[in-house]
Amino acid sequence: MVILMNKDKYKKIVDKYTPKEDVIKNALISFFVGGLIGVLGEALLRGYMMWLNIPRKESGILVTLTFITIASVLTAFGVFDVIVSKVKAALFIPITGFAHSMTSAALDYKHEGLVLGIGANIFKLAGTVILYGVVSVYIFGLLRLIVMGG
Repeated sequence: MVILMNKDKYKKIVDKYTPKEDVIKNALISFFVGGLIGVLGEALLRGYMMWLNIPRKESGILVTLTFITIASVLTAFGVFDVIVSKVKAALFIPITGFAHSMTSAALDYKHEGLVLGIGANIFKLAGTVILYGVVSVYIFGLLRLIVMGG
């Protein structure tokens, strides 16, 4: 027996059983965890400057590399997605998200080999970010050149 249902009735059923998001709670979690990530970044920056006796600019590069490494290791152990689901968007800052997408693609295709697996697919998710990032920088650079006059 086939039961036909109209779109409105179907939408009501879907809405009834779809879990509701607590936007305020998610925003607060993201705010505080994001703040903790900022504090960690600042602590690493100052620590690298003090422990390695290097300038702020080079320390900033080390902080970025540290966050990339942490995100990649957490992804490799299958922990990154679990943490992001708990703390919402707080870990999805651009650099860790980018590292996660590349590491995920590499892990998904590692069984196909280094060239046809990892090499051919590592930028599958990150490629669009790179493409639109480069295009955006080009457009904004041209706009700045036009507006500022060089």
